[in-house]
Amino acid sequence: MKQIFFLITFSFVIALAGCNQKKSEENTKQSNGCITEQKTSDTQKVKLHTINSGDIILTKKRNNIKIEGVKDRIILLNFFATWCPPCKAEIPHLVNLQKKYKDKLKIISILLENDKPDSEIESFVKYNGINYTITNDKNNYKLSSMLGKIQSIPFMILYDKNGNIITHYLGAIPEEMINSDIKKTLK
Repeated sequence: MKQIFFLITFSFVIALAGCNQKKSEENTKQSNGCITEQKTSDTQKVKLHTINSGDIILTKKRNNIKIEGVKDRIILLNFFATWCPPCKAEIPHLVNLQKKYKDKLKIISILLENDKPDSEIESFVKYNGINYTITNDKNNYKLSSMLGKIQSIPFMILYDKNGNIITHYLGAIPEEMINSDIKKTLK
């Protein structure tokens, strides 16, 4: 009887643990909106077309990222879609954060929509007063897979100046919370 109780209790505790980073020898996996660690020595690169500043080349090795030409800045990757109401609601907050930390923060929004012409995204940027980089590329989905197959938006990942993951956000997040995490990362 004690063994059955212990087994049930242990199973319950494991189920509640939820969003721990799980190490895997296989591909990166995502569970319940959480990023899991990819344990491999392989380096993955992806080139993304941006609508306002050319191309971005992002290199990922394990949970670390590097973006060519971006040094000594915190990176905030924002996965979004133009039709997504919570994604649109975050735009003013992201604009404020990019203004506030202009030389210390690089926000890159990754559009997860198929076949959206740049001209339509440029209109969206102008209408919303967006002051950060937006990528519009088929490789956006490749990046999503590289980082854990992001399935829910809005989804953001905050990286420190060395490209290490600090935290991630699922859903609409208050500006104050992101601001607090940026301040902690800058210390």
